[in-house]
Amino acid sequence: MVSVRYGGKNGRLYEFHLSNELVVVRTHSRKPLVNRERPFEVAPVSAEAHAVLDDFRVEHQFREAGVQVIRAIVPQSDPFLRDEARMQLSAEPEIRFAGRALINPQAGTPVVYTENFFVKFTDRTPSEVQQSLLQQYGLSLKRSIAYAANAYFVAAPEGTGLQIFEIAANLLQEEAVELCHPELVQESRSRRAFPQQWHLAPTTINNTFIDAHANVEASWNLSRGAGTTIAVIDTGTDVDHEEFRSSNKVVAPRDATRGTNDPRPRGAENHGTACAGVACANGNFGASGVAPAARLMPIRLVSGLGSQAEADAFYWATINGADVISCSWGPPDGAWWNPNDPLHDQVFPLPDSTRLAIDYAVEQGRSGRGCVICWAAGNGNESVDNDGYASYERVLAIAASNDQSRRSVYSDFGNAIWCAFPSNDAVRSLTPGIWTTDRMGVAGYNPGNLSEGDAAGNYTNSFGGTSSSCPGVAGVAALILARNLELRWDEVREILRQSCDPIDLEGGQYDAEGRSPFYGYGRVNALRAVELAIPPAPSPIRTYRAVQDVPIRDLATASLSMMVPVTNALKSIKVEVDIEHTYVGDLIVMLKPPMETGVVLVTLHNRGGGNLSRVRNLFDEVNTPSLRTLHDKSPKGQWVLEVVDKAGEDVGMIRGFSLEMRF
Repeated sequence: MVSVRYGGKNGRLYEFHLSNELVVVRTHSRKPLVNRERPFEVAPVSAEAHAVLDDFRVEHQFREAGVQVIRAIVPQSDPFLRDEARMQLSAEPEIRFAGRALINPQAGTPVVYTENFFVKFTDRTPSEVQQSLLQQYGLSLKRSIAYAANAYFVAAPEGTGLQIFEIAANLLQEEAVELCHPELVQESRSRRAFPQQWHLAPTTINNTFIDAHANVEASWNLSRGAGTTIAVIDTGTDVDHEEFRSSNKVVAPRDATRGTNDPRPRGAENHGTACAGVACANGNFGASGVAPAARLMPIRLVSGLGSQAEADAFYWATINGADVISCSWGPPDGAWWNPNDPLHDQVFPLPDSTRLAIDYAVEQGRSGRGCVICWAAGNGNESVDNDGYASYERVLAIAASNDQSRRSVYSDFGNAIWCAFPSNDAVRSLTPGIWTTDRMGVAGYNPGNLSEGDAAGNYTNSFGGTSSSCPGVAGVAALILARNLELRWDEVREILRQSCDPIDLEGGQYDAEGRSPFYGYGRVNALRAVELAIPPAPSPIRTYRAVQDVPIRDLATASLSMMVPVTNALKSIKVEVDIEHTYVGDLIVMLKPPMETGVVLVTLHNRGGGNLSRVRNLFDEVNTPSLRTLHDKSPKGQWVLEVVDKAGEDVGMIRGFSLEMRF
């Protein structure tokens, strides 16, 4: 048994077992070692190796990395067959690695370790100490992590094997280390389960009237998503599709797995194109997205769950201007029809590397207003709260409702569900599912059959799962932001909540606050959401500035003050600070409002930033929620910026600060 700790020294410990039946194999050419369907498209190995492989079947494969996980066909109680296979396969020139695999102890699903680590040092750790510790543990720097300070993607020497878990545990106990965990890769799930688009408006399909929509078409008179960008992180997207061909439709395309700017599908990657179509297809030829005028940022991600590429995808979306991020993937689902499936009870943690990237998107995206991140709840008819990804407090978990305004039988449930959006159903259904874009021609879900979509194969009529619900809500978020770009991510979330129509009142089990474990606050109503997003009449804004050089001395407090003359009640406030210092990690920066407000102090900066030399930041009610305590207060009086230096050796200067007040 080995273990990994997410969340730092006091974080939760997750344990994994060594499998007696699994072998992880990687080839130099990245070709598969086993391919029963196409036996000639495999890596060249000897007849002896093929004889060994006859005792195994493919359990899972990570195609981009050239990795296959194979399992003994006959269950094994001891590791003899596994180790014999490893020894013989390792001798093959074409095979780079043949190693052991881990399993989730409850679910029995494979977990692959890569000999790479995510490491984050504390903000005050000098760079020479960081480098020294990495060298001490025999780790080499692969690259810095841009979305977190003092964070790195590092590698142990090839062949380190299971010792990576001991290295990570020991390194995490170092005083200078804040977070550290190996890169563990697991199977990522794809949540798939004009007149045909019943999810957008009432319509008749096969002589049956369907009225279970999200009121999307009615919202287009007010908003079509223009000026917003939806990042769809998924498998490859057919960016050459006729519904994505308009000028400036596709922006900042990326393949996070390969590190290129070509997100097109490879192999049987159909999922991403369908998700992108639900979110924002133009609607010029055969299918409209929820936000047809929104831009599309397709980000291909086919690396395993927990890979560093996963985190990189969020960083790419953030720095390239995504307003909304849609994720229709996550840990494997249990079989929705089998309550005894061990996957139902399995907890899948959110790695620190990905969590920090999500935090970066929420804190830094959209000029500090935050990206809205939608996540498919899952299709296992199980608790979403066991899924560390979809249940993370800074994302919106989206459930699925069917064409009869009931819960889709597979849709996950739990405390984290925020809202629902129409999708298909696996049992009781009046329609095949959701009509959306497919890969052009015969390559996608629809090979060109009218019964499966259109005759050309450009559209599918049976997309579904919470995979389809998630980009639907992402599209509604884009409609909201197109109407009011000033909204923060949490304000968008609140508008979605207020817009919801409670459905299935008898079976929804809504609580006193109007929240259901199956539908969250209900099915999203796009028209109501857009109406709620319409900005109110402009409020007066006044800005007050104090500009003066005030020295900041070691272990002392410096202050700069200004007078505000108005008595009108505050509706919002922003604080801009300009401070120079040779080590901003020494500083605590506080705003002291007038005594009459009843607010004693608001902390703006608390020793973050490490060895950066300047605090020149805008603090608002998103990144500094405590500023909201000033709502409805009269600002008249003296406002003071206090800077406390908590350590020796470094000095600096307050250059000035300003207050932007909305009344």
